[in-house]
Formats: sequence, C-alpha cells, structure tokens
Amino acid sequence: MLNRIIKLSLNNRLVVLILSAMILVAGCIALTRSEIDIFPDLNAPTVTIMTEAPGMASEEVERLVTFPVETAVNGASGVRRVRSASSAGFSTVWVEFDWDTDPLVARQTVTEKIAPLAGDHPDGVAAPVLGPQSSILGEMMIIGLTVKPDSLATGMSTTLSRLRSIADREIRPRLMSLGGVSQVAVIGGDVNEYRILLDPKRMQNLGVTLAEVVEATEAINDNAQGGTLFDYGNEYIVTGNINSASEQEIASSVIRSDGNSTVLLRDIATVTQGAQEPKLGAASVDTREAVLLTVTKQPKAGTITLTEKIDETLTQIRPQLPEDVELHTHIFRQSDFIGRSVSNLQESLLEGALMVIIVLFFFLMNLRTTLISVIALPMSIIVTILILRFMGVTVNTMTLGGIAIAIGSLVDDAIVDVENVYKRLRHNMELPENERRTVLKVVLEASKEVRMPIFNSSLIIVASFLPLFFLSGMEGRLLRPLGVAFIVALGASTIVALTLTPVLCSYLLGSRKSIRQSAREPKPAKVLKKLYSAALGRCMGHPRVMIGATGALLIVAVVILLLIGRGFLPGFNEGSMTINVTTLPGISLEESDRIGRMAEKIILETPEVETVARKTGRAELDEHSLGVNMSEIEAPYKLSGRSRDEMEDDLRHRLSLIPGANIEIGQPVTHRINAMLSGSEAPVAVKIFGTDLSRMQSIGEEVGRIMHRINGFTDVNVERPSGRPRITITPRRDIMARYGITMKAFSEAVSVALAGKTVSQVYDSSLPYDVTLKYDTDSRNTIEALETLPIDSNVGKIPLSTVAEIISTSGPDTVNRENVKRRLTVAAAVTGRDMGGAVDELRKVIAEEVTLPEGYSISYGGQFESASSATTTLLLATLLSLAVIFMLLYGEYRNMGQSLLLLVNMPLAMIGGAIILPLTDQHLNIPAIIGFISLLGIATRNGMLLLSRYNTLRAEGYDIDSRIRIGSADRLLPIVMTALTSALALIPLALRGSEPGNEIQSPMATVILGGLLSSTVLNLFIVPILYRRLALRDESTNRFKS
Repeated sequence: MLNRIIKLSLNNRLVVLILSAMILVAGCIALTRSEIDIFPDLNAPTVTIMTEAPGMASEEVERLVTFPVETAVNGASGVRRVRSASSAGFSTVWVEFDWDTDPLVARQTVTEKIAPLAGDHPDGVAAPVLGPQSSILGEMMIIGLTVKPDSLATGMSTTLSRLRSIADREIRPRLMSLGGVSQVAVIGGDVNEYRILLDPKRMQNLGVTLAEVVEATEAINDNAQGGTLFDYGNEYIVTGNINSASEQEIASSVIRSDGNSTVLLRDIATVTQGAQEPKLGAASVDTREAVLLTVTKQPKAGTITLTEKIDETLTQIRPQLPEDVELHTHIFRQSDFIGRSVSNLQESLLEGALMVIIVLFFFLMNLRTTLISVIALPMSIIVTILILRFMGVTVNTMTLGGIAIAIGSLVDDAIVDVENVYKRLRHNMELPENERRTVLKVVLEASKEVRMPIFNSSLIIVASFLPLFFLSGMEGRLLRPLGVAFIVALGASTIVALTLTPVLCSYLLGSRKSIRQSAREPKPAKVLKKLYSAALGRCMGHPRVMIGATGALLIVAVVILLLIGRGFLPGFNEGSMTINVTTLPGISLEESDRIGRMAEKIILETPEVETVARKTGRAELDEHSLGVNMSEIEAPYKLSGRSRDEMEDDLRHRLSLIPGANIEIGQPVTHRINAMLSGSEAPVAVKIFGTDLSRMQSIGEEVGRIMHRINGFTDVNVERPSGRPRITITPRRDIMARYGITMKAFSEAVSVALAGKTVSQVYDSSLPYDVTLKYDTDSRNTIEALETLPIDSNVGKIPLSTVAEIISTSGPDTVNRENVKRRLTVAAAVTGRDMGGAVDELRKVIAEEVTLPEGYSISYGGQFESASSATTTLLLATLLSLAVIFMLLYGEYRNMGQSLLLLVNMPLAMIGGAIILPLTDQHLNIPAIIGFISLLGIATRNGMLLLSRYNTLRAEGYDIDSRIRIGSADRLLPIVMTALTSALALIPLALRGSEPGNEIQSPMATVILGGLLSSTVLNLFIVPILYRRLALRDESTNRFKS
C-alpha cells in the first residue's frame, strides 16, 4: 500500500503540488480563525450550590442548610466527592462528579436532587442557587473602579455607594449580556438601601407592637392592580402607583389608626438611605477604596476573543462614567498570560526550525535538499492544525507544546527519504550512461527502500506515547492533548514524507545541475564518516570495555532516578501573584480591611509589582467566597534583575512583619488547580477529619508545628474554625409561657430587631432598592442594649433579658466538610526542595508523633497525591507500550534477537535523560516521566535505520564485518541529522522553561534532549558491537543445524 502511495504521488506530481498549496492556504486560514486558550478544559464536572441564610451562625447554617443539601446530593449517580463550607449567613456545597460526566447531566442531576428541599428551609433562608457553569480557569479578568485621588481631596468626589451602583446597575448588566460570560461578581463599595430604624422607646410610649409595624410596612410600597376601565369607547388600565422613593412620603405611612389616635411611621422610626448592613466585603486598588468586578467565562468560550469584547464594551462605557471615576482593566487578565505563553512557544518553534535548517544545510551542503526537508516542517504543522480542528481539539499551549516537541521529528522522515534519494542519484551518476535509470525511477526505488523504516518508526513512536492516554483526572485532561498533537503531527509528517517529499525530490533533484552536484559528497559528511569509521574500528576491537562502560553509566542513571526529587507539575510563571492574608476569626471587616491595606503597601514597595487589587470578605452569591478575616490580593509583576523565587522570598519576609497575619503566596491559575485537587489553594494539604472542632484544631496546630520544623515547607496555614466571638440568646420557655410569648413571636422579634427584615422595595429611576426594617443602632450595639431590648407580651413590653438568657461566648467561624465529615485543613507550599521528599518526611513524622483520638483521621491531598497516582498509571501503561513496541519490531524483522537488540536503545536513552535532570536542577515530575516514555520510541528509530541497512547488505551477500563497516557508514548521516534536528529543535524549549507557556514542555524537552544525545552516540557504537555478537551466534547456530 505504501508503495502504491509513493508511485501514485510520483505519477501525479502536479496534482500533489496543487493539493499541497491548497492545504497550506486552508491551514493558514484555519490557524488565524482558531481560538487559542491557556490550557485544555481541566475542570472536573462540579456543581456549586449556594444558599444565603442571613443572620444564622455557622453551626446553624451547617445543621439547617448545608447538611440537608449534602444528604440530598450524596449517593447521586457519578458523584465522587461532596465538599461544603458553612459560614455565618452563607452555605456553599461543591458536588464533584466523575471526570467523564457531562457537565449538563451533572447540573440536571443536582437540580433534581435538591428540588424536594424547596419548602423545607427555615424562614428567612433563601432557596438554594446553582452557581454558574464555569471552568476551573474561568476567572479571566478583574476590573476595578476607583475615585481619582485629586477629587477625593476636594471632597466633591463620587461616593462608594455611587461606585457600587455604577458597577451593579451599569457595567455588570452590559458584561453579562456578552456571549461567553458566565458570571460577574461584584465586591466592595456600599450597597444602598432604605432603612426604617425603629426607636423602641417611642414604640413603647405609643403602645405600638412590632407585629403591627411589620404588617404595615410589608405593603408600604406595593403597587395596586386596578384592572381595566371602559369609558368613551376606550379601555383604560387602572394602576395604583403606591411606590415612592421619597423618604418623607414613606415616613408618612400609617402604622395604626383607631378612634383615639393615628400613629405614623415617622412617629416611631427614622427613614433614611444608607449602606446595607452587615457589609459582606471590601475591595481596593493600590490601597484606594474600590469596587472590583470579577468576570468568569463559560466553558469552551475563547478567552482572547471574549477579552476583546469586554474591552470594547468598557471602551463604550468609559465616556459615560463620572469624570472622577477611574476604570482599571489591567489588574488581572488571563489573556495576557495566554499571549505571553503563545508568543514564547512561537519563538521556540521558530528557533527550533532555524536550528533544523542549519543542521540540514551543514551536512548536506545543498540548498535544494535542505529546502525539500524544510518544506516538510510547515506542511506537517499545517496538516496537524487542520486534523486537530477536524477532531474538535482546541489550540492551546499543550497542543502547541506537542507540536513544538515534535518539530525535530517532523523533518526526520523527510531527511531519511531525501538523504537516500540524494545518495541513490549520486550512485546512479557513477554508472555508465547506458545503465543509468530515469530520475523518477531512482526516486521511486529510493523512497520504497526507506518506506518501511519510516512507517514502522512512526508507529513505534506513537506506541511510546500510548501511556499518556491512560492518565485520568486533571493530569489526563492536561497532558492528553499534548500526546494527541504529537501523534497527529508525526502522522502528518509521515504522510508528507510518502507523498510530497518524493515529488519535490523528483523536481528539485532531477535537473542535470543538481545531479552533478549530487556526485560530490559534502565535505562535512566525508570528514564525519572518516572520524566515525576510525572510532568504530577501535571500539569494535574492545567490545567488553564499551559494554562495561555503558553498563556503568546505566547504573549511575538508575541511582540518579532513585535519589532525585519528585514532583507533580513544574511551577508556572503566570506573571501575577495571588497573596492570601488571613487573620484571626472574629475580626471585624474594618480591621481586616486595615490589615489588608497594610499588606498592599508592602507589596507595592516591591519593584517588580505594577499594581495591586484586594478583595476582603466576599461578594453576594460568590462560590469563591472568603471569610471576613481573609484578604486575597492580586499583584501583576514584571521580573527584572531577580528570579520569581527571590522576589517571593523577599516579599514573604516583609509581609511576615504584619502582626497576627498568616501569609500565602501563590498564583491565580495554580491556586485554582490546587483547590480543585484538594479543596485547598496550597500545593500540600493535610486534612484532619473528626467531630469536635476544638479537638481538630489542636491536632491541626500540632501538624502545623511539625511542618514548620521540616525543611522546605513555607506559608504553613492552619485553619482556625473556632474562636469567633458570638452572643447566644437562649429563650426561657417557662417564663415565655407566663407572658404569653410564642416561639414564632420571639424568633421574629429577635430577627427583626437585630438582623433586620426586608419588608419592601423602592424603585428609584427604575432601579430597585431594598427597604429594611430593624431597630436603631443604639438599641442593639451592646450586650447591655440587647438585655433591655423590649419584646411584646400579654402585659405590654418587657426586657428581652426577662424571657431569655444572653451569654457572650465563642463559636466556629467556618465549618468545612468533605464527604459528610467535618474537615480541618493544614495547608502549605514547598520551596527549596522536591515536594515528594518533603511530604514523605512529613508523613513519617506525623505517624510517629501525632496520636489521633478514636473517630479522627488524617488524609493527605494536593499535587503530590496526583503525582503518585499518575506515576503508577504511567509505569503500568509503559509495560503495555513496551509490549506493543516489541510486537511492532518483531513484525518488521521476524527475529527475536534483532527485536531485543533494538530495545537496547531505550536504556541508552535513559542514561542521558537521567543525567541531564540534576545538571539542569530539575526534578522527576510528570512531564519528565513522559519525556522518558517518549524516548522509548524516538530512540528506537536510529537502531532501526542501522539494522535495516545491515539486513539489506546481508541479503546482498556481505560478510558480518563488511555489513557493519559499510552499513554504519551509510546510515551515519541520516542518524546524526535526525538526532541533531530532533535534539537541537528542543533546545529553545529546554532553556526557556521558566517563561510562560514553556513550563510543562521544558522538563519533557530536557529529558528527550539528553536521551537523544546519549542514545545517538552510544547507538552508533553499542548496536554494531551487539549486532556482531548476535550475527556470529546466528551463523554458528546455522552451521550447527546444517
């Protein structure tokens, strides 16, 4: 079949050229229209259920809101983990499904499971809301609104309330209307509301009960429906326009009217406008108070295209803003990371391609042969892009990385074909003129000669990448596209080598001038062959020394791999830091805001940092909610003069001077990946499960102290679930019965008086504002005021302390759960050593020193857990890959000895791959392991080229030594050229591993580079030595049989 393809291409050369040109044009158009993203879809199908429970303590939220939701969704088909966080007034439940679950099916399943809970929640608790469908990398942009500093000085500036209104009423709806936007979360500023502040003393004097006020105010601003009226042949719609935005008009509402008197609202309360209480969160930009909008995109929405749409929309909005309002759009932009990553990968591609061209021209010393080989490069890439687009695979840094790693291999097939055609044309010129064959026939025969090595070597390389497709979870989602891109690119290069390359050879190498040039072997090739022949002769004379030295190198490589540090993924360089500042639970939002502003000032003193933006607390219905005691700071930076690690260490030291604050420094994408893996934003998470939060916290503190002792752990953060001050109001039921107070009346009195109740809405300029009813501040701001708070009874108003016990105590701030068990997390990062070694030491020390009570347990989560699972999967899958490779080799050579001989290239490649890791200060992580697995196939190609030539010479009657001498010299050039092109094309990726976009591909490229160099050099000497021994044994066996 392969012969037919080659012959068909040569018989229709013009058609092949036209089709190639059309494919190039189509590919270029497809490439310009392709949406490029940072990573493939890494999101585990997860559904977020959020429930607002105003006024409830965290334990109440856990018991009354979170637990019923967890119970409803646990056991649903495909659910693998349920996590939850119950904080004061807010419940979040994350339902994680198996990786192969369709996200829409997951949402439908959760919707059906929680539907029966609709009427079962306590009064005042909102219905559960599903979070928007988004990916783990969905947070694509943060927009800030601030007031210019000069206008603040004049006192005539836009208020925080107006800033928030601009964000909520003008910017957010415009952004939500854009296709691809999933959610826009707003935090900071003041949410305006109308407040009815009751005066208990005036209510007591006028004899007004709270129930009367609630009943009167609940209809204070409702419109009346008057139906229709027919008159004079017209139909009129009658509307009672009761709604009023005037505070004076609302205050004039009647509360009670009888024969004796009329009580108006203003007689017992003050109606004002003000900031909504309690305030959930604060925000700032460069230490100035701000409103932040976080834009989240939908799955499969293009980040770059959507960012351009958002920028265009903001450009239209900007002129409509007040003059003193600044719009900040470069706080965090995921598109910038994508742009830098793609740009770096493109540079690596171009630099690799340039190195390939230089190597080819150096050895061939012929512009035409170099041109033919080089044309295979863009052609293979374009065909790859078209096939990936047809397969529905998105273009991202992983697929581009797969192509970049394959760039050297893409020209290997063309090199082998061109070099053989070039050599056969030269031999054809040496024949007498009457015995010379036509150019087409020479090209056809030369291409046929190498077709099987080309095809089989490609199949073997494909087989070596099979373990990638056994990976599951996030690592599978991340790395499988890289394998798909590499395999498709390799297949495309094979197709090009069997079709376009022979056609170009017939045109460009068939002229008389080219044939005359081909008669002269390039000088570099002559010199190289001469040096190699001399070295091979000496090595063949000392086979035991060569084999022994290679064995020693192999032992060194194995020792290195056993001792070298281990990890999951290399660190990313995202160009932005995410810094978490955590203080003690129970701190007020104002104090937490002050500490966050201190951290901002310190961060801004870092020369590399351009700007900072901070979120403290949470936005409404935000699944990434923070506690009031937590601040998350985004700090984009540009490195200059020092590395990222040095900058972070310096910043970590200066931030540690903030009293009472715990600091964690990470990056936006990395934080999200860690959170998906373990539920914590740190790379290492020790999870403590139990029932008593105080006991769990003491165990967590002990684990934290151990982490501080172990070298390498930084940013150690022990969750502090308990210790939040609270005031507990416990009713005395017997006394309540004496005064005729029902539990419903008691509950409503406490709820309305303290937390407040939304009784109506006011529409001002068509925009709705809540009307909240509560007691005035003086009546509820101290414990003493609470004790004297009046409550209605059958004898009039009595102090709350008469019928309830009011105690100041403490309780949990946030209760985290995982798979229906309470969970406390001790999180940390690892710097200065490998993560695997640090975690192994941690496990050992915890097992020796920490004693767990009955019913308590510890588990470990984070990147290392995924690394361990992925490593085991890869090693098992590699055995299958080796079996497939062996079967392919045996099918080609039908000789057990020769098939095993070719497998020798694998340990030869492992030598270089292992030695280069410590030399480049890298760890054995998942990309590096994949690099070793890739070498299984890539390194076998050189041995196949040698062995195929030896077998051809044996068929022509050459003895063993002649076969080795002639065959090795014949295959030297294609072996060296293919190895050098593959290796040198990887140098840009290997050397630029710290740059965005190259982080994951760099360890892989480094290992392949080292393995190619060692396997190529040793293959040229060890394979001939072992082949000689194998051939002599076969001949003696044949003589014995005969």
